Amino acid sequence: MPHEKSAARRATWIGAGYAAQGFGYAAVVTALPAFKDRQGIDDGFVSIILLLVCVAAAGGSVIADKVAARWGSRFALGGGLLAVALGLGLTTFHTPTALFTAILIAYGVGLGAVDASLSMQGVLVQARIGRSVMSRLFAAYTAAAILAALLMSGFAASGGGAALAVGAAALIAALVVAGGFNSFEPGRTAMPDLAGDKRHDGTRHVVWVCGAFIFTAFLADSAVSTWSSVYLDDSLSASAAVVPLGYAAYQAAVLLSRLAGDHVVPRIGRIPSAAACLLICAAGCAAVVAVPSIPVAIAGFALTGIGVGVLVPLAFSAAGEAAPGHSDEVIARVNLFNYGGALVGAVLLGALSEPIGLRIAFLIPVLGLLATIPVVRSLRRLTTTPATMSPPATAPR
Repeated sequence: MPHEKSAARRATWIGAGYAAQGFGYAAVVTALPAFKDRQGIDDGFVSIILLLVCVAAAGGSVIADKVAARWGSRFALGGGLLAVALGLGLTTFHTPTALFTAILIAYGVGLGAVDASLSMQGVLVQARIGRSVMSRLFAAYTAAAILAALLMSGFAASGGGAALAVGAAALIAALVVAGGFNSFEPGRTAMPDLAGDKRHDGTRHVVWVCGAFIFTAFLADSAVSTWSSVYLDDSLSASAAVVPLGYAAYQAAVLLSRLAGDHVVPRIGRIPSAAACLLICAAGCAAVVAVPSIPVAIAGFALTGIGVGVLVPLAFSAAGEAAPGHSDEVIARVNLFNYGGALVGAVLLGALSEPIGLRIAFLIPVLGLLATIPVVRSLRRLTTTPATMSPPATAPR
């Protein structure tokens, strides 16, 4: 009984870390228009900043891998959240554009470190509990992101400005570190001695298989998150009240699917679940391409959210459980595919919007999703399940 309470407490605080990350990221994204006005920058410069943040996040993921290998992933998570809190807090002040850019790059490093270490922590606590909880942890991220967007809207309507929402995100990240560090999963994966070349220990296969799912999921996620509102506005001439509904439907579907994922995936199996997610996402984006209609587009974005919501935690769980002796390292590497998919989804669709139009450009995620379906068969070689994983080893203090 005490063990169950301890595991539940750890899962709760790790879930709080997911919530802090989701709240902070949504606050930054929704504050971009206010940042543009305050700093006097244009869309092109914002695109450059976002690219730099993405590259910095990839570097943060690599740093998290190194920190986790030496001290355990809770130190990577704690440090990353502090960097996020500091970066978010500093963006609330008017600074020269060069310094503002540097602050967001530093935030990006923290963002990547937290992304990677949260998944490491999730896999470890899932092994300790002995049942699937990863989807619910990601659900905390999504719910907090939705809340941040609503708060940003409310602050803007009341004249409070974006600084209040971003400042609240910084405070939440700091409070999670202060209150939860000792309750984060202290263990780390045991690193067995390898006989022979590490390149042949099977982890490379795990990284590429699970990385393919993460890349494709974030390709679809970035396409919808970045371009759904623009498509409804520019291509379908939706009213101002309707334009946000595509993204809202997408996020609502992501949340619902994540709340259900921990119950559904163990019952029907990981391989059928992955195949179904890819097909559902592809069907959602294909509907947007096939029928230039506002209701169909909104329904298509929602379908995409159902698939993405389950596919991301499924892939990270599979990665950690297939390499129980190397899960911290493997998850950090799989997490790098996140940023590649996000860049392709945001940049490639934008580049194609002028020559062929956004509606046809949504074929890109369709093709990516369908091309990933053959990879599902490779999941059969990743046979470790939560029930057979050993509890995490305790990190030296």
